[in-house]
Amino acid sequence: MNEPADFHVHLYFDEAEVDLARAVAAEVASCFGASVGHFHTRPVGPHPRGSVQLTVAPERFGAVACWLPLHRRGLTVFAHPSTGDDRSDHTSHVIWFGPSEPLKTQMFE
Repeated sequence: MNEPADFHVHLYFDEAEVDLARAVAAEVASCFGASVGHFHTRPVGPHPRGSVQLTVAPERFGAVACWLPLHRRGLTVFAHPSTGDDRSDHTSHVIWFGPSEPLKTQMFE
């Protein structure tokens, strides 16, 4: 398996939770140096609902993974490494904080 270039942490939210997701994303960026992507209010790619991607350096992901369970404020969080194998990264190498949700993985076939 390839070593991850980085980790993607996707915060899932509904329209009423956009401000909450912005606050959690800002905390992760401030505390761990993550970069914050675009806030999608509709499903994009394999993601089943609104989401934002936070990109985390490999050396900081452990700290983020320890922080998220206690500070995700009820949001569902999907995290995975970026190894270059998108299918495996989104199906086999995943971590969920909160309830898992079905992804649209047929795009990786």
